[in-house]
Amino acid sequence: MKLGILISGRGSNMLALARAAGEGRIPGAELAVVISDQRDAQGLAHAAAMGLETLLIERRGRPRAEHDREIIAALRAHKVELVCLAGYMRLLSPVFIEAFRGRTLNIHPSLLPAFPGLDAQRQALAHGVKWTGCTVHFVDETLDAGPIIALRVVPVEDDDTVETLAARILVEEHNLYTEAVALVASGHYKIEGRRVLVKK
Repeated sequence: MKLGILISGRGSNMLALARAAGEGRIPGAELAVVISDQRDAQGLAHAAAMGLETLLIERRGRPRAEHDREIIAALRAHKVELVCLAGYMRLLSPVFIEAFRGRTLNIHPSLLPAFPGLDAQRQALAHGVKWTGCTVHFVDETLDAGPIIALRVVPVEDDDTVETLAARILVEEHNLYTEAVALVASGHYKIEGRRVLVKK
């Protein structure tokens, strides 16, 4: 299965997936292309240093659907079958969702459906929760609310800051994303309503 990864920044989850694919921890998967919408995304340089194919497709003030169509064309040109969002900081248009429906994954730094959107770690601290974590889910038209594939719990410590909590969650993100992509790539799952069930 050919993977395409969309990034906007440092791309740490992209790097984790690339290493996992290269080490055979996502059986049958190959990272076909890394695409960034930001020229200064650190992840582009990191991906290039790993020998990965990279593309810059900037927004340039264009409407979201127009920008997405260019990305869709690039993904199709690289024969991408599964799209992974890794710190991609723009909502996808209905055009993109339809083009890769059921084939786009995202990772979010909270236990969804709690704390969707931006600053999830700050939201968790502000609400005083004792547990948070990260979630991998299918992307649909709703914000951080597509069918959940996998979650990982992270305790919130009394002395946590946004930065320390985010760092601990990120460690779990790297492992969880690999596991979730491996499951989807294997095809050993089914979606019933909003539930993702592992086939026995």
